Amino acid sequence: MQLDKMVVFYKAIGDPTRLRIVSLLKNGPLHGQAIAHKLGLRAPTITHHLKKLKDTGMLYSRREKNTVYFYLDEKKLEAMATAILRLGADEMKKQDFFMNDSEQMKILRNYIRKDGTLIQLPSQLKKKLVILSYYVQGFETGKVYKESEINSYVKQFFDDYATLRREWIMHQFMYRENNLYELNPEEMWPLVVKR
Repeated sequence: MQLDKMVVFYKAIGDPTRLRIVSLLKNGPLHGQAIAHKLGLRAPTITHHLKKLKDTGMLYSRREKNTVYFYLDEKKLEAMATAILRLGADEMKKQDFFMNDSEQMKILRNYIRKDGTLIQLPSQLKKKLVILSYYVQGFETGKVYKESEINSYVKQFFDDYATLRREWIMHQFMYRENNLYELNPEEMWPLVVKR
């Protein structure tokens, strides 16, 4: 999860009314009027708080005839609530994958041709992270990339651009939303290889 998404989540959940709404929705879906009644608040106030919660992705809504019901997405809520703990876990992973410069250079030499193209993506995780870290550094921090831009970059050194994109996302080198990609801060990466 990208750091700014974490900040938005914790700001949204940091409001007592929103926490009470989440608590109510843990028991099942409710419509806005029912939430307002249970909390003793006016409907416009509830609408404001529901929008904030929906913006984080932890709530979704479904219309049944003329009534909109709000549901708690408990899996997303759990993922967002524990994201800060995974940052710490990533630090632990970095220690598990620590290797000296000569080990990293040996992996790079074994998998990257002299012209910079990738021979193959290693199957061993430790080696794969070295390769992913090396190539992801071709992107600028803070810049948002279209999927086509990611594909064009990868095609310069490897044919299977879809696999590399997916691996960068899975290992938190990059963040993807609506087919737009952005580098995560290096602190979130499981491994950093200096060129």
